[in-house]
Amino acid sequence: MKNYNNSGNPEFLNEYLAHIRVVKMLSERTVEEYYLDTRLFLKYFYNNLNESDKSIDETDISKMTTDDLQKITLSDIYNFIFYAADERQNSQRARYRKVSALRSFFKYLTKVTHILHDDPTRDIEIPSPKQALPKFLSLNESLKLLETSGDSDSVRNFCIITLFLNCGMRLSELVGINISDIDFSENRMRILGKGNKERMVYLNPACIDALKNHLAIRTANEKAADEPALFISNQNRRISKRRVQQIVIETLKNAGLGDRGLTTHKLRHTAATLMYQYGDADVLTLKELLGHANIATTEIYTHLNDESVRRAIEENPLANVKMKK
Repeated sequence: MKNYNNSGNPEFLNEYLAHIRVVKMLSERTVEEYYLDTRLFLKYFYNNLNESDKSIDETDISKMTTDDLQKITLSDIYNFIFYAADERQNSQRARYRKVSALRSFFKYLTKVTHILHDDPTRDIEIPSPKQALPKFLSLNESLKLLETSGDSDSVRNFCIITLFLNCGMRLSELVGINISDIDFSENRMRILGKGNKERMVYLNPACIDALKNHLAIRTANEKAADEPALFISNQNRRISKRRVQQIVIETLKNAGLGDRGLTTHKLRHTAATLMYQYGDADVLTLKELLGHANIATTEIYTHLNDESVRRAIEENPLANVKMKK
């Protein structure tokens, strides 16, 4: 685990990082992003406060105090966002992420430690970035991908593609599966998601068959008898995220789908989209299945089913009422 307790940080920043990692249990990626964004803001503010001639990146914030934090205003936040846009060419999405990071930081300072009485981000207004519809495979393309994967001599790889397309799990979740997480008596599997939150994923016949075929080979491997992971590498260790990404990219290419910019995460989008379009899964069901913390994240899939929209319009009871001649 990466160590964020940098000696160049003020104590309150390191304590905040420990809080969002241990108490809030944010993912390591989110912790790192919040850290970089918050540290950059503190450097920006401290540099301006001291009217330093140094560049922002060279600014030393190790001696920054809680008294300095008291001087931060909403104007400082806005000026920092303008700086991120003009000087660092940050996209709208990157700027919005910085605002989210600062909101989290100042909420910690006001609500948890009470270092500050007023939150300077409380009244900040910044439009959220437009959410692009996720890329995904059609039903026929998904079938082609499974067919291509099944043509290979790797039962493991076919099982990986099958789980991605049927369960909608994240890459980190798939890599983290242990053999002991699978319960064939209940046809379900335990998944460890973001923030170490566990959820159960039910297994359909395709997943059960793929898993049993893979396990027949996996458990016969005596060299990996002490390795708990479901999927292992050629070195008989837990397979890496990078290797799974390579497997997916190679399979997409072999299926003639390699020029679409698709990734393991797009297979997660594909699973969610197919379940919404063909499986009568409502948004709340998808939210639980995908392990989303916020239903707003799941609602994007309601915009993907053009066929359902067309059918709903055609089946309107007034659809055939025409003007009398």
